[in-house]
Amino acid sequence: MMRTDIRFEDKRLARVRVGFLPLTDCAPLAVACHLGLDRLNGLLLEPVRQPSWSALRDRLQAGQLEAAHALYGMACGMQLGLGGPQCDMALLLTLNRNGQGISLSPALADAWKSGESLAGIAHRLGRPLRLAHTFPTGTHAMWLYYWLAAQGLHPLRDVRCVVIPPPQMGAAMRERVLDGFCAGEPWHAVNEEQGCSRLVADSASIWPDHPEKALLCRGELAERQPQLAGALIETLLLACHWLDQAENQEQAAAWLAGEDWLGVPARLILRHWQAHPLQAAPLRFFDDGRVNPPRPADALWFARQFRRWGLWQGDGEVEIAQALCRTDLYRQAAERCGVAELDGHGYASRLMDGQTWPPAGLAMPKSGANSAFAH
Repeated sequence: MMRTDIRFEDKRLARVRVGFLPLTDCAPLAVACHLGLDRLNGLLLEPVRQPSWSALRDRLQAGQLEAAHALYGMACGMQLGLGGPQCDMALLLTLNRNGQGISLSPALADAWKSGESLAGIAHRLGRPLRLAHTFPTGTHAMWLYYWLAAQGLHPLRDVRCVVIPPPQMGAAMRERVLDGFCAGEPWHAVNEEQGCSRLVADSASIWPDHPEKALLCRGELAERQPQLAGALIETLLLACHWLDQAENQEQAAAWLAGEDWLGVPARLILRHWQAHPLQAAPLRFFDDGRVNPPRPADALWFARQFRRWGLWQGDGEVEIAQALCRTDLYRQAAERCGVAELDGHGYASRLMDGQTWPPAGLAMPKSGANSAFAH
């Protein structure tokens, strides 16, 4: 049950600038603002739309943003110092699972769906495939790399991968600069309607119920202002709970359609949010609490993928993942807003190449476990 009392002793609202990119999965932030969940928790959220993930990263590190709707992989990359200065981060909450995808041009999508291999398509074209993702250490890069590797293509040798912000991918497809891309919704739906691409795989077919976006802040903020960090977790956790009620999706899409958020028609936002033929698992924001704990094992997966592709060769990834995921703050905030902790330490998913994550025998501390709203 949602709590409606303001828990800050000081009734003045704490202004918090939260960066986001225009994607369907920024919905928890939009919902928190429209429902006033921030003010119920003593906050005044100021959503700040960003042009790219690199801009969001830089402004978060510089203190121009207090928190962000961020790529899970980007959080790990910042913690490791990949692609920029190392900065201790605090991953407070998993905002969603699933909901991303890979699209190809219509002709290539038809060829792939008819059974032609990606290597065969590239051979016929007489050149490597040109594919885009959204950030070098982001989730979309890792989904794309994993998908390619599972089909026998090395993503850094056999394919030309580039970084493009999601809203710009449609123009690149229309100009035939790209053969395909991996990004979040609603950009697959938008580009499908414009006839320049077609969805061929959703991210849940790569890793069912994978972590996607996170509520992220600098480690310094979490240490010095744990009450503020806790209020952020409570606010977005309640928004995630509201979002997973099917009857609320149309209202959420209407809010996201506004120019300050995504600026695309609500029907396109809902197109892949709701059931889709290629959907291995739906976009989930809460799922009885299974979505939201910041699990160190999830962060460890990204660190090991970075190692796999030569992006990082350091040591101590288990300890780094533990430090990044603030399970202590999550547990405290979840308890305050009525989330009952359950034992979900043994969860595992089977990825598209047959690998299981977490692997059997992986020694990780008990995180926040799976949770469900108390009745």
